[in-house]
Amino acid sequence: MYDGLVELAPTSIFRLNRAVAYGMAYGPPAGLERINALEGLDDYHLLHAARADMLRRLGKLTEAKAAYGAALELTDNDSERRYLERRIGECHSQSPARLPPPLS
Repeated sequence: MYDGLVELAPTSIFRLNRAVAYGMAYGPPAGLERINALEGLDDYHLLHAARADMLRRLGKLTEAKAAYGAALELTDNDSERRYLERRIGECHSQSPARLPPPLS
């Protein structure tokens, strides 16, 4: 569905949404690769949050914390700030062995 949406309206936001959906369908490495290939969204907090989620799912907690931190710096929405702060805290308290296995 996202392929069709991007074909109709090839915006960066729709491409990010497609990359996240791709990662959910084909696993975090595939989603992360697509997210990292996106351009023009460095100031968009949800790009960093999506990257952080894929990194967290891969057990790359240090990188995930940094990406969540980047997202946190870019948002002024209180609900999103609380969510990102909670995720950062979870990365501090988790070890890769306690994470759910990545989707394959």
